[in-house]
Amino acid sequence: MTIPQPKMVLIDLDGTLVDSVPDLSFSVDRMMEALGMPTRGEANVRLWVGNGVERLVKRALTGDMEAEPEPDLYERALALFMDIYRDNNTGRSRLYPGVREGLEALAEAGMRLGCVTNKPARFTAPLLRAMDIDHFFELVVAGDTLPRKKPDPAPLLYAAHQFDVHPKDALMVGDSRSDVKAARAAGFGIVCVTYGYNHGQDIREQKPDSVIDSLEQLPGLMEQIA
Repeated sequence: MTIPQPKMVLIDLDGTLVDSVPDLSFSVDRMMEALGMPTRGEANVRLWVGNGVERLVKRALTGDMEAEPEPDLYERALALFMDIYRDNNTGRSRLYPGVREGLEALAEAGMRLGCVTNKPARFTAPLLRAMDIDHFFELVVAGDTLPRKKPDPAPLLYAAHQFDVHPKDALMVGDSRSDVKAARAAGFGIVCVTYGYNHGQDIREQKPDSVIDSLEQLPGLMEQIA
């Protein structure tokens, strides 16, 4: 275990704090129906999420992780998805077990917390409010706060600057290889949860500093470090 005792903890949203796939898959399927295309279903969407809604829409249109759809179709689809998801981004989503307890313990310990996500701000704030966890976070960096998003380190470095914390004193908590890559590039420690969205791959293959089964375990892990 190589992570230092942090002065700041940044936590990913989708797949780490909240299982948002039920709302995302509902919106993807309504988008596909509106386009006269076959629906994709929750199992596919669960494999495709994690890199922002733009990439999710492209994957839904093509059925492929990296393929690019026809530009006019993509623009129509993205606009449709945004409209549908705006009205359907909280009703089916749920906190993962142990999230509230973990956040409460971190807050009680005086830890400064931020949320860093690739989800656009227009969807991030309502979701955090609907899950009643927005008050835990001193800072929220959404997918469109900056020109670049994870796995680029820019959102993490921006948060560290806002908190006036050196990257070596910062910890990222996430569920995907994008979180690991961003943390490594930023010089953060990185802890990953075993659940969430990592395109069907075991997150241990990305070699984070530590792996936990529940956010409720994070305060205890940090006590061990201290």
